Amino acid sequence: MANIISDETIEYVGILAKLELDEEEKEQAKKDIGEMLDYIDKLNELDTSGVEPMSHVFPVHNVFREDVVANGDGREITLANAPEKKEDSFVVPRTI
Repeated sequence: MANIISDETIEYVGILAKLELDEEEKEQAKKDIGEMLDYIDKLNELDTSGVEPMSHVFPVHNVFREDVVANGDGREITLANAPEKKEDSFVVPRTI
């Protein structure tokens, strides 16, 4: 099932990938892409009717942790050294 990749296709893929390929690299890319497409054709021959679709190889359940504040934001400690402060902010000279 040899897939034939045209020079135009390789040129287009090179433009999309922002690659400058010389003639030897273009020929190698044609060969590599052809082999990948042949392998995909081979995989398409497999009977997967009894295989359940999945998004991960390993089961992943609730990978999010609980959002708990552990040490606060340290605002008081930070502002303790401020030369001038207003409410919960530093006061700095106006810049234009």
